[in-house]
Amino acid sequence: MSERLTSRSCESFASVLAAKESVPGGGGAAALVGALGVALCSMVGNFTTGKKTYAAVEDDVQRMLAEAQDVRLRLIALVEEDAEAFYPLSQAYAIPRDDPKRAVVLEEATKAACAAPLEMMRQICHAIELLEEMGEKGSKMLVSDVGCGALLCRAALEAASMNVFVNTKTLKDRAFAEETEAECDALLAEYGPRAEACAAQVMAHIRK
Repeated sequence: MSERLTSRSCESFASVLAAKESVPGGGGAAALVGALGVALCSMVGNFTTGKKTYAAVEDDVQRMLAEAQDVRLRLIALVEEDAEAFYPLSQAYAIPRDDPKRAVVLEEATKAACAAPLEMMRQICHAIELLEEMGEKGSKMLVSDVGCGALLCRAALEAASMNVFVNTKTLKDRAFAEETEAECDALLAEYGPRAEACAAQVMAHIRK
């Protein structure tokens, strides 16, 4: 695909995602959703910074803005990295089954395909941490955006994990698979509930 996926308009990206195309798929969608989640964190920070009411947390907000930008840009890059990792995997599956090199090439391509969604998970977990802090320190006028960001990040986290597990399931190297799955499980166990709690706290605030 000559045009970068992340250079497309929202309409064009959604269209190619819906098409009979291998990429983008669930991994790219997960990275984009995570990027949108942390972008909401940045929006709240940008509306908070410079306000006298929040002068005591100005330094914290500035730090969060810098970190959130890094996470957002990394997740956007991972949309492309996930797509790029699929090509060698698709080529490996195309190797004839009676070719003795097929198993080795397929194994390595499958391992490589785990890297982008696993990195997405790590970045999204950082985004959840930032959303938690922004919920505490950011403008209360935009607290619902923090909650929305947390929900998006939780969905993105779980979606990214599926794109890891679908690959580790087929690996012959079970030590690598189990180590990778253990990291995913740990991230899901800690950060899924944290994102849910962040969103629930926001909902309780706006519904009281």
